[in-house]
Amino acid sequence: MRVLLVDDEKELISTLSERLSLRGIEADWVTNGEDALKIVEKQSYDLAVLDVRMPKMGGLLLKKELQSKCPEMKFIFLTGHGSEKDFKKGAEEAGASYYLIKPIKIEALIKKMKEVLEGQ
Repeated sequence: MRVLLVDDEKELISTLSERLSLRGIEADWVTNGEDALKIVEKQSYDLAVLDVRMPKMGGLLLKKELQSKCPEMKFIFLTGHGSEKDFKKGAEEAGASYYLIKPIKIEALIKKMKEVLEGQ
C-alpha cells in the first residue's frame, strides 16, 4: 500500500507518515494541494488521505484534481473541524464511513485504509 498524506499541519502529517512507515505502509506527505498535484506526477499512490480544510485548496477540491490525474486513487478525508456542512460534503465525496475526525488513532486509520482499498 502506497499512501499520500496531505495536511497543512506539518507536525501531525510527518508524525502520521512515520507511524505508518513503522507499520510497513509506504507514506509520503505534503502540506498543500499544489505539492500534492506535483508529487503525483512522479509517484503513484493507492490512496490519499486529505485534510478537508487547507489554505488555497481544500481536500474536496484537491480530490477532484487528483482523481482527474489518477482515476484509480482512493480517498479518505480527515478534518479537525467537523461541521455538519463539511461532513455532508465529505461524505458525498468519499462516503460517510471514510470521513474521519481528528485526532484519529493510527490503528483506526489503517483499518479504514484497508477497507477503502478493498472496496468495502
